[in-house]
Amino acid sequence: MKRKKISDILILGIGNVLMGDEGIGAFIAQFLEKQKLPPGVTVLDGGTGGFHLLETFQNADCVILIDATINGQPPASWERLQPRYSSDYPPTLTAHDIGLKDMLDAAQLLGKMPKVVLYAISIDSINSVKFGLSPELEAIIPVIGGEVLNEVHDLLGAPV
Repeated sequence: MKRKKISDILILGIGNVLMGDEGIGAFIAQFLEKQKLPPGVTVLDGGTGGFHLLETFQNADCVILIDATINGQPPASWERLQPRYSSDYPPTLTAHDIGLKDMLDAAQLLGKMPKVVLYAISIDSINSVKFGLSPELEAIIPVIGGEVLNEVHDLLGAPV
């Protein structure tokens, strides 16, 4: 069976920009929106995630998620993961955690799960009300942004 090529990529930055470092995914999405992107690539600031994103999520061949995690690692450290189920998602205490995990499970159950790549960025804590990022996280926006752009270029010819 011939595998479908990836032609529709959704870059989904998750996070609340009013909660300090927890908003890193949204800030990286805003950075990427200003870049020259290949055709078929959409960047979306997904806010705090949830089921309202399910249809958009399912319609992509590949979704690149960018999100914060509280995992005990130093702030601004990050890892690239390929979660298939909510249990593959790293630990987090963010307000959108349940909605995003439920969305991954719903897409899987509906049989419309795109390829998912997750950039999980470690944060120290969540601020109740603070606009903007710590200097450590501000500094990695172009680094993660560049990694995501490289990922996009690598994926465009890859089979799903």
